[in-house]
Amino acid sequence: MSEAAEPEVLVERQDAVLVVTINRPRAKNSINTATAQAIGAAMDSLDSDDGLFVGVITGAGGVFSAGMDLKAFLAGEKPAVPGRGFAGLVERPPTTPLIAAVEGPALAGGFEIALACDLVVAAEDAFFGLPEVKRGLLAGGGGLLRLPVKAGLPKATEWALTGDRVSAADAHAAGVVNRLVPPGQALTAALELAHQIAGNGPLAVQGTKRILAEGPGWPAEEAFARQWEVYEPIRSSADAQEGARAFTEKRAPRWQGR
Repeated sequence: MSEAAEPEVLVERQDAVLVVTINRPRAKNSINTATAQAIGAAMDSLDSDDGLFVGVITGAGGVFSAGMDLKAFLAGEKPAVPGRGFAGLVERPPTTPLIAAVEGPALAGGFEIALACDLVVAAEDAFFGLPEVKRGLLAGGGGLLRLPVKAGLPKATEWALTGDRVSAADAHAAGVVNRLVPPGQALTAALELAHQIAGNGPLAVQGTKRILAEGPGWPAEEAFARQWEVYEPIRSSADAQEGARAFTEKRAPRWQGR
């Protein structure tokens, strides 16, 4: 079966974890319109299915993603989804936690996909970069917005203005990568992390993600009131009751997501 006849994105469910694989290895898993639409549809599924608690996104063939498909760009394609942006992801990531499992290059839009995720697991020989300035473009998929938050402004400025590659070790030292693993083990390690998170209360995990993402932008005088708006429905949920009951009964909780 030729790559052209294969789906651009593979989606597999593993219990409460959805694994999304960009499946264009001959094109270095670059993003064209069809791929963006498929990723966006997978993100919609991740958020709409009450039985899915965590997502993992990775690339086939030892490559995460080289970013925008430049051939498709020159042909007039827009590798974006209305409301979700580039790759069907970067402007509106899922409310459900998402982990990037990175092997090989994650460049340009590929790096921006990883930055849009909540956690990044990378192989030791993986590398990252925003080389858009070398092509007369700029990183418009959220890289310039998210990288200073994750790596700090000095590192982000250097990496973005030079367009140079960044090793997985340097990305880990800067706080962009959460876990470094041996080559070929990124997906396995990401799945272990995903299943660990999926064992927690899904409403609590989603609420925690929301506060971590939105909280830094809240005015100080409103922060606790806004946090309470997220906290109260979770405190009153059936899952909160189940968590307390399971603890007192010394058993694993049975989450319902409500």
